[in-house]
Amino acid sequence: MTQNASRREFLRIASTVGAVAGSATPWALNLAGIGAAAAQSAPSDYKALVCIFLFGGNDHSNTIVPFDAASYAAYEMGRRQAGVAGTSLALPQASLLQLNATTPSANPSMSGRSIAMRAEMTGLKALYDQGRAAVLTNVGPLVVPTTMAQYRGRQVPLPMGLFSHNDQQSTWMAGAREGARVGYGGLLGDMFGSSNQFQNFTCMSASGTSVFLSGRSTAQMQIGNNGGVQINALTNQTLFGGQNVGTAMRTLMTSDRGNTLEKDYNTINRRAADAAAALNSALTNFPATAAPFNAFPNTGLGNQLRNVARIIAARGPLGARRQVFFASIGGFDQHSGLVAGHGNLWAQISNAMSAFYAAMSDPSLNLASNVTAFTASDFGRTLDSNGQGSDHSWGAHHLIMGGAVRGGETYGVWPETALRGPNDVGRGSLLPTTSVEQYAGTLAKWFGVPESSMADVVPRAANWSTMDLGFMNAA
Repeated sequence: MTQNASRREFLRIASTVGAVAGSATPWALNLAGIGAAAAQSAPSDYKALVCIFLFGGNDHSNTIVPFDAASYAAYEMGRRQAGVAGTSLALPQASLLQLNATTPSANPSMSGRSIAMRAEMTGLKALYDQGRAAVLTNVGPLVVPTTMAQYRGRQVPLPMGLFSHNDQQSTWMAGAREGARVGYGGLLGDMFGSSNQFQNFTCMSASGTSVFLSGRSTAQMQIGNNGGVQINALTNQTLFGGQNVGTAMRTLMTSDRGNTLEKDYNTINRRAADAAAALNSALTNFPATAAPFNAFPNTGLGNQLRNVARIIAARGPLGARRQVFFASIGGFDQHSGLVAGHGNLWAQISNAMSAFYAAMSDPSLNLASNVTAFTASDFGRTLDSNGQGSDHSWGAHHLIMGGAVRGGETYGVWPETALRGPNDVGRGSLLPTTSVEQYAGTLAKWFGVPESSMADVVPRAANWSTMDLGFMNAA
C-alpha cells in the first residue's frame, strides 16, 4: 500500500470511528467492524473457507500414493534407505484405497496412471468418489514459475527459508518467511469484513493465533471448545473468592483511560469480552450435543471443526456473510515413527473432515456448497527413508473438500514419484509445479474476489499466468 493510500485509509477509518461510536450496539464490537473493505460490494450470499493446517510437514507420499504397477514400483523403491534392509516407508499396495478406479482422469499428467489414499482415509475417499473432494498435486511456495534448470542455476528468486518449519509455515499462510504480519485469510477479511455486521466474526481461529488470519485492519478472534474464549477476570465476579475483587478487576481492565496505551489496551479487553459474550449467546441455539454437531469424533481436530460448524450455523444471529476459519493438527514432523504414527493422524483428519462435510450437508443447514475446507502444511517430506522416517522437503499434495469443489479429480501436474525424477531437487524432494499463490487465488476467486482485486489478497498474483486452477465450481 502506498503512503498516500495508507493516509487515505487512516482518515477513512478515523472518520468511521466517530460515526460508529454513537450507535446503540456495543462500541467495542463496532470499533472492530471498521474494516478496510468499504470499496468491496457486500455479497448477498454466505461463504466460508476453513484452513486445516498440518503442523510439522505432512509426508505427502504416504497420503496420496501412486497405484499403477510401474508408478508403485518406483515409489516403493524410492521409500527405502539405500542399502539398509528393513527401512522402507512404503505402504503395502494391497492396503491402499484406489481413486478413479473406473473414471479416466481429465488431467493430462494422470494419463496411464492411477493413485490411491492410505487405508485410514476412508471418509475422504468416499467424498472423493462422490465428487466432493479433490487432490491438488505438487503445490508449494514459489516466487515465480521455476524450472529445474533455473533452480539448479539459481537463475530466479526462491522462497526464503526453504525447508525451515517456521519460515515455511509463514510462507504457506502469508507468502513471506517468519515475521510476516499479514496472511491470506486476513486479507480476505479486510476485503469482506464490511459485509458482516461485526468484523469480530470474520476471521476466527479454533487453534490459537495464526498469521493466516491476520489482516491489515482485521482482528482475528480465537474460539475454544465452548465458543468464545473468555477473559476470566472479566467474567468471574467472585475472583479469588471475593465479589469486590472481580468487580475491581473488570473496572481496571475495561474502563476508559486518558493514557493512550492504557486506553487501547482496555478497548481491546472490552472488545474481546463483548465479542465472546455475543458469540456464546448465539451458540446457545446450536449446542454441541444437538444434531448435526453430535457426530464429530472426540479428537482435537474433531472438536475444532465441531465448533467451526456451530459458528457457521449461527451465522444469522452473528450477522456474518463471509467467514474464514483456521483449524490445525500437529505431529507431522516425523523424522522417526512415520510408519507407526502417520496413519493415525490421517484417520483423525479423515474422520473429522467427513463429519464436517456431513454437518454442512445436513438439511438443517444445507451449506455444503457454501463452505470449502482445504489442507495446508509446512512442506512435504523426502521420498527416501532416513531409516525411521522422512525429512523436510518442498512440494506436496493437498486436499480440498466441499459441495462447490469439482471433486473426484486430480489437479496440477502429477510428479514422477521416484528418486532422481524430473522434479527431484534431492532425496525425492519435489520442486513445486503449482504455487501456493495459485492455490490461494483459486479459493479467493470462489470466495468472491474479483480478478481486478486479486493482488490485494495474493500480492504476487501477477507472477502467474492463471490464478484459477479449476478445482472450484463457478460461484
